[in-house]
Amino acid sequence: MQLDAKIPGGPLQDKWDRHRFELKLVNPANKRKYDIIVVGTGLAGGSAAATLAELGYNVKNFCIQDSPRRAHSIAAQGGINAAKNYQNDGDSVWRLFYDTVKGGDFRAREANVHRLAQESTNIIDQCVAQGVPFARDYGGLLSNRSFGGAQVSRTFYARGQTGQQLLLGAYSALSRQIGAGKVKMYPRREMLDLVIVNGKARGIIVRDLVTGKIESHSAHAVVLATGGYGNVFFLSTNAMASNVTAAYRAYKRGAVFANPCFTQIHPTCIPVHGDYQSKLTLMSESLRNDGRVWVPKDPKDKRAPADIPDSDRDYYLERKYPSFGNLVPRDVASRNAKEQCDAGKGVGDTQLAVYLDFADAIRRDGKDLIKSKYGNLFQMYEKITDQNPYETPMMIYPAVHYTMGGLWVDYNLMSSVEGLFVLGEANFSDHGANRLGASALMQGLADGYFVIPYTIGGYLAGESLDEVTDQHPAFTDHTKQAQERIDKLLSIKGKRTADDFHRELGGLMWDNCGMARNDKDLAMAKEKIRALKAEFWENVLIPGADKDFNQSLERAGRVADFLEFAEIMITDALARRESCGGHFNDAFQTEENEALRDDENFCHVSAWEYKGDDQDPEFIKEPLVFENVKLTQRSYK
Repeated sequence: MQLDAKIPGGPLQDKWDRHRFELKLVNPANKRKYDIIVVGTGLAGGSAAATLAELGYNVKNFCIQDSPRRAHSIAAQGGINAAKNYQNDGDSVWRLFYDTVKGGDFRAREANVHRLAQESTNIIDQCVAQGVPFARDYGGLLSNRSFGGAQVSRTFYARGQTGQQLLLGAYSALSRQIGAGKVKMYPRREMLDLVIVNGKARGIIVRDLVTGKIESHSAHAVVLATGGYGNVFFLSTNAMASNVTAAYRAYKRGAVFANPCFTQIHPTCIPVHGDYQSKLTLMSESLRNDGRVWVPKDPKDKRAPADIPDSDRDYYLERKYPSFGNLVPRDVASRNAKEQCDAGKGVGDTQLAVYLDFADAIRRDGKDLIKSKYGNLFQMYEKITDQNPYETPMMIYPAVHYTMGGLWVDYNLMSSVEGLFVLGEANFSDHGANRLGASALMQGLADGYFVIPYTIGGYLAGESLDEVTDQHPAFTDHTKQAQERIDKLLSIKGKRTADDFHRELGGLMWDNCGMARNDKDLAMAKEKIRALKAEFWENVLIPGADKDFNQSLERAGRVADFLEFAEIMITDALARRESCGGHFNDAFQTEENEALRDDENFCHVSAWEYKGDDQDPEFIKEPLVFENVKLTQRSYK
């Protein structure tokens, strides 16, 4: 397979405008003739479904939750980036573009990233028009704060609830279209398969999670906006329902998967505090604006933090990276926290935490101002830990948060399967090897509001699509396969729960394919995962029936996919013989323990094509060409 990114020609700043003009159009009357399936109702899926329906298409929108507004985008806290330059501190579309390419360690396409920076300014106007209550300064203008990897303030926010407020904006637009009859909403459905007819995506197979009924739905095009796969690690900041199944089933139908080993470890999460935990809680990166990260200089110093004077503290990020300080990118901050804990300087009962201290900020600005910025985050931290962060430093440690890898897409956001478009975190396109904070919301809304409405129209106008209904033999065959897989899972009647297998898989992935990797441990983990997968299909215990509300069955299906997908992640990690962003191989690092890229041999997207259950996937390379930025060793000093 050859991957054609379909990047338009011409100067970088003109590519998107030129491409939009050259795309074929569907006239308003003809839009009513097309059905589009959108899977997911987060910021990418919700905004896409609402916008496509507003244009006149007939949209079928599916979500795994009981309501679109429970999508995991609601959990995003700190903000959304946009190059408005309201602070007059030197920001621009070009600077946002450059910061994003550099933050991703030069492993993303220039054209996609520049388009993202361009559309960022439109997103804010769109959301303000929807009534999103962004924070404002004393004069009434929208306020901004800083995030990691940037030296300007470009992050718009609504306290620590930005994702929730943006999702409510998209949900209001979606609800309008549901009321108008242009969107048919299907809640509590899980996508189990992609249906391809004559080489084009023409529908999906879903399971009604309440009744257990297997359903088939046809359309002229399919849009996946199903989020990331961070829950392969079991403990992550993702919602419990977040999974890889929809994307992985598309992969098994021919959609290639790109950069699966690129996983983001977020540096500011509440540390693990018990074996009983099923997920971790994020503390927004925005806290690093005012909080200072430190550990005791002496590993033997076990005094309470208030009793340790400044002279005995190591503000290690400020010391090592004076230009960016506590606002270095997430991958850099995470590795440094691990380095301090590995050196014995970790704090707390487990010694796997560092301090995030607001004492200086409270003395400087007053408690009321800090509360106005971060009050709900402080409240959440206190509820979970029973410690008051106004009086004692937060304890934080890195945790799995976001996945930069995803289904491969071209410039039009179409996968290698014609008619299958992939948006938001489910695709690989805009972040390279590391995502900068506040860029996930930006990408999801750019894809949904401003990119897919143009590109899917260009596809539909340029194709002659036969009429296909869910009575087509392909739907019947895929429905049968989905039911057979469910029957097989229920027939095993073993002794270990799916969660038990998932926890073991997560431990293997975190220990061997997490913040740091090496060839020996990756190879060992791959063999253990294969053995674990074999045991799963012989010994998993799934109580209950299929035609019922059965959460054990739901989880088992997702864990089965995670067990297969984890092997692909490790295969990708072993193939990338360098360190870059979130992929840090111990064998490739500078003298200062920073990621050491190999631009001569690995300046490419690593894509993987499914070749069968018992065969290794085929490696496909998409070269990355940098014509507008210079490839340099990242430095935040």
